Amino acid sequence: MGASPSVPDKSIHDFTVKDRKGSDVELGIYKGKVLLVVNVASKCGLTDANYTQLTQLYSKYKSKGLEILAFPCNQFLRQEPGTTEDAANFACTRYKADYPIFRKIHVNGTHTAPVYKFLKSSKSGFLGSRIKWNFTKFLVDKDGHVLQRYSPTTPPLSIEVIS
Repeated sequence: MGASPSVPDKSIHDFTVKDRKGSDVELGIYKGKVLLVVNVASKCGLTDANYTQLTQLYSKYKSKGLEILAFPCNQFLRQEPGTTEDAANFACTRYKADYPIFRKIHVNGTHTAPVYKFLKSSKSGFLGSRIKWNFTKFLVDKDGHVLQRYSPTTPPLSIEVIS
């Protein structure tokens, strides 16, 4: 199901997304976990620093209830040009990412994925609700509500994820 800006009290747990193989994943499986949701790209100037720190952050906090949900996106200068599987292989091979990498999506425009409509309506950024660039990050609490939105240049290790 999708979310509209008029329903800000929805939870991210109400959404279903596609994994990298195309199977449905109900985000309700993440109830009770803190989430960092990120739109990722493999050919961006921010790729190395973000993927490196996302992997470090996940290693540090996974056992304490953190999940990183990565959504490849090709909307910013075509910096994720391959398939979803290419994006996942890149992250897993080069950066040892073992957090979930989902199917490629749109984060802006008429084809915006419903989960991103929800995230953007929950926390606006510098450009209003529009996603500015690759590696925009959303911190989501254990109940599925968006706590904070971070710019692409915010280093993942600077985000306090566990209180």
